[in-house]
Amino acid sequence: MLKKRKSLWWLLGPVVLYLLALPLYNRIEPVVLGLPFFMFWTLIATLLTPACIWLAARKDPLWRSDRQRTRGDGE
Repeated sequence: MLKKRKSLWWLLGPVVLYLLALPLYNRIEPVVLGLPFFMFWTLIATLLTPACIWLAARKDPLWRSDRQRTRGDGE
């Protein structure tokens, strides 16, 4: 069953983004949009997290079948 759920790899996106920020933590320069680079990176990672979760759910066959079943019951 897990082989059919390859879209769940999208859930590693936020984890990787936050882990990549760790070596950059002790830097203030460069400043991006008035923010130290680490804060800018954290902001971008936070904004991309819902997109990664949405992509994982949208492409997941189990989620799609459950959603179709739920829609069918309500109609």
